[in-house]
Amino acid sequence: MKMLLKISFDGSGYAGFQFQKNAPTVQGVLTEAASGLYGRSANVTGCSRTDAGVHAAGFCATVDIPGVERPDLVIPASALPRAFNARLPEDISVLSAIAVPDDFHPRYSAIDKTYRYLICASPLRLPLLRGRVFFPKRPVSPSAVEIMAQAARRLEGKRDFASFMASGSKILDTVRTVKKAEVTEKDGIITVLLCADGFLYNMVRIISGTLLETGLSGLSPDSVDGVIAARDRKKAGATLPPYGLYLCSVNYGDEYSFPDTGGLLP
Repeated sequence: MKMLLKISFDGSGYAGFQFQKNAPTVQGVLTEAASGLYGRSANVTGCSRTDAGVHAAGFCATVDIPGVERPDLVIPASALPRAFNARLPEDISVLSAIAVPDDFHPRYSAIDKTYRYLICASPLRLPLLRGRVFFPKRPVSPSAVEIMAQAARRLEGKRDFASFMASGSKILDTVRTVKKAEVTEKDGIITVLLCADGFLYNMVRIISGTLLETGLSGLSPDSVDGVIAARDRKKAGATLPPYGLYLCSVNYGDEYSFPDTGGLLP
């Protein structure tokens, strides 16, 4: 048996989730905390690698303790967040925990994932959002946001998203199903929301850049169809910086669902 954790973290100080030899990572910090908590070596596996600087409101990871068949009996799931957080830095927090079977995998057992990319629509520099929201070089008008929203809907469905994958990626199967793609604006913050059964490397950041360029240029929302059909990274927009990206949630179905932890995004 493993423990599945729902985690929130500020990715500013980390070189992504996955272990790196010479840089701090979220996986490294969680593994150290788990090993200290259980008094033996722990294996921590994440639902996604996430790039350096990317944040998370609902990242999921399993903790496997070799030699411990029922870690939920050592520390009950209800007490695990508090126990972990006593050993974690302030920029990482365990929000919830549930027990899952040994064959559960936080990445491959996922039905879908939801990301948000945050963009500031205001022409003003807002220092308190620095490192949390992307600031375009020029303001984004309501009409541009509407174009972005219409263009986003063109992405829904089963598509070949090769145009929205980082150059040099070795992934061969670039077909994914986007279940929801929407762009909204509230209080001067534009949110690009994408829910899909899987994501290619830098896919959300490239889609967000493409939608932003489409809106700012006043292009037809239908122009996104041509970008998809091209299957050419050069036809899509810029890759926006990592600090505006948030992994919001991972869906494992009703059997492995977490309680709602409320508003965790700016």
